[in-house]
Amino acid sequence: MAKTAASRRKYTTITIPSVLFDKLGDRIKGTGFSSVSDYATYILRETLADMSTGKAKGKDRSGVVERLHSLGYVG
Repeated sequence: MAKTAASRRKYTTITIPSVLFDKLGDRIKGTGFSSVSDYATYILRETLADMSTGKAKGKDRSGVVERLHSLGYVG
């Protein structure tokens, strides 16, 4: 039996503060995100893409850092 692409993906768990989890949960209400995990994955992918394309350099980098800070990922 062939496995679907989703069933072949590997996942791991990250730990975030409960307060941050709650804030993310509030933020996704009424959006297309089905879970905080989906939203966090989206944010992290977007941030990595921005950083790898150079959008995170100079002034743009401070915007990424501010965004991560507001989400609780950067202290």
